[in-house]
Amino acid sequence: MDKNTVEIKNLRKVYRVGDEKVVALDNISLNIRSGEICCILGTSGSGKSTLLNLIAGLEKPTRGTIKINGNHIEKMNERQLALFRQRFVGFVFQSYNLLPTLTALENVCLPLTFRGVKKQIREKEAARMLSAVGLKTHINHRPTQMSGGQQQRVGIARAFVCKPSLMLADEPTGNLDSKTTREIKELILKLAREYQQTLVVVSHDADVASIADKTVHILDGNIEKIEEKS
Repeated sequence: MDKNTVEIKNLRKVYRVGDEKVVALDNISLNIRSGEICCILGTSGSGKSTLLNLIAGLEKPTRGTIKINGNHIEKMNERQLALFRQRFVGFVFQSYNLLPTLTALENVCLPLTFRGVKKQIREKEAARMLSAVGLKTHINHRPTQMSGGQQQRVGIARAFVCKPSLMLADEPTGNLDSKTTREIKELILKLAREYQQTLVVVSHDADVASIADKTVHILDGNIEKIEEKS
C-alpha cells in the first residue's frame, strides 16, 4: 500500500467579506501519495490557490483536517507551522519572491541559514543547486541582473536546496513565455523525480497538468474530477 504524504478530509474554507460569507472550498477530500506529481487545475477563483495555502499551513481551514507526513497541521500554532515548513516543505512561487539585495547564491542559501547550516557548507550546497538548474555562471548576480526565467531557476534552487519531502508550486510558470515555461516545467519535474519528492503544482494551464501523475480538477470550491495516469 502506498504511503500518503498529504491526506485531506472534509476540508472547508469560508471567508467573511463584510456581512457576506464566501465559500472558497466546500468539502474537499484528497490523498496525495508519497513521490506523486499532483496538479491542481482550475480557473481563476476556483479555489485552487486557497487549497495550496491550506496544505502549506499559510491559512487555517474553517473545517476539516490536513495531515502531512502524518502530522495534523490544522492543529499547529504559527511557531510549530514555521518549524514544520522549514523541515518538510519547499515553495516555488509565481512571482519568484527573491530578495533583491541578495545574490543568487545568497538567496539559495537562505533556507540552509534558517536551519543553522554552517556558512561554508551552505554555500557549497547552494552553488551545487544553482549549477543543477543551469545557473553556474550567475551565482553572484542579483535578481535585477537576471531574466524572469533565470529568477525562477534561482527560486527553484532555493526551494529544492534542503530536499524537502513535499514541494509546493503556485503557478510557477505564470509569468514566463512559452519556451521558458516548458524549460521550467521540465526542470521542476526532473528535480522532484530525482529527489523522490511529492510535488503539488497549482495551475490554470492544462499543459502543466500533462506532467502530473494525478490531476485534480477544481471548480467552484469542489473537486470536479480526478484523473490518474495508469
